[in-house]
Amino acid sequence: MLRGMATVVFYADDVAEARAWYTEFLGIEAYFERRTPEGDLGYAEFRIGDFEAEFGLVQRQFEVTPSGGPGGAILFWAVDDLDAALARLVELGAKVYDEPRSRGEGFMTASVVDPFGNILGIMTNVHYRSIVDQNRDKRLG
Repeated sequence: MLRGMATVVFYADDVAEARAWYTEFLGIEAYFERRTPEGDLGYAEFRIGDFEAEFGLVQRQFEVTPSGGPGGAILFWAVDDLDAALARLVELGAKVYDEPRSRGEGFMTASVVDPFGNILGIMTNVHYRSIVDQNRDKRLG
């Protein structure tokens, strides 16, 4: 049974460049890094969001099934303000992949292709917010 997202990885030809770009977008530094045998940055990982989800950047040479274009499953990260998040991503050089669209009352999605060829989804999601609030109430309760 799936229990929740553990780690999502994006691939980049230059992990150091991708780490710098995501550091700028996320406003935090990667907490973990691993070098290749040649000494290049092969992996960088961030912990982000309400549940400290692991977001990793992996040297493209380690990609199991290279696609040659944007690819992978689209993971939609919860955001409080979809328009502001989308604007920030575009400002940093991401290209809109899917314009904002309603997926039903309280659910909006959009996605971009980052400068490294990965699809990054963002979403406002009332269910996500209710789970965060519920878990916060349990901790405070």
